[in-house]
Amino acid sequence: MKNLTLILAALSFAVVAPPMAAQEQKPKPAGNAAAIMTMDRATFVAVVTSSNAFEIRSSELAKANAHNADLKKAAEMIVADHKKAGDKLTEILKSKNVAAGDPVKLSPKHQKMLDQLQVAKGEGFDALYVDMQAQAHMEAIGLFRSYAGSGDDQEIVGFAKETLPNLETHLAHVKMLIAAM
Repeated sequence: MKNLTLILAALSFAVVAPPMAAQEQKPKPAGNAAAIMTMDRATFVAVVTSSNAFEIRSSELAKANAHNADLKKAAEMIVADHKKAGDKLTEILKSKNVAAGDPVKLSPKHQKMLDQLQVAKGEGFDALYVDMQAQAHMEAIGLFRSYAGSGDDQEIVGFAKETLPNLETHLAHVKMLIAAM
C-alpha cells in the first residue's frame, strides 16, 4: 500500500510539474532568438519579400475598406513599418550587390490570401483582415526569429533582430483587435 501511495504521488507530481514549469518561463528577447529552423539568406529574402508585400498590400486595402477605425489605424502602422523594413532590407542587399527580389510579386499563398481579401465586404472584411494579419505576423515572427538565430549573413541577422520587435508589436495590436471584435 505504501508503494502505491508513492507511485500515485510521483504521478501527481509528473502531471502538475510541467504546467508549473511552463508558467515560469518568460519570453526571450530578440537578441536571444532561438532558431526554429536553419535558413539561408536567399530563402529568407524571398519569403520576407513576399510576406512584406502581402502585409503592405492587404493593409492598404484595410485602410480603404475597413469599417473599424482602430483597424484602420493599425493598418496605417503596419504599412508604415513594413515599408520602412522593406526599404532597409533593400538597402542592405544593394550594399552587398545582392538582388532584393521583386517587391510586388507575391508567393502563391500570399496572392490567394490577397485575392480573398479583395472580394470581402463589410464586417466580413474586417474579420478576414485581422485573421490574415494574425497568421501572417505569426509566420513572420517565426521566420525572423529563425534567421536571427541561425542566419548566414550577419548584417541581415542584425536586420532580423532589429525588425522582430515591430512584428511582435503588430501581432499584439492585431490580437487586441480580434479580442475587441
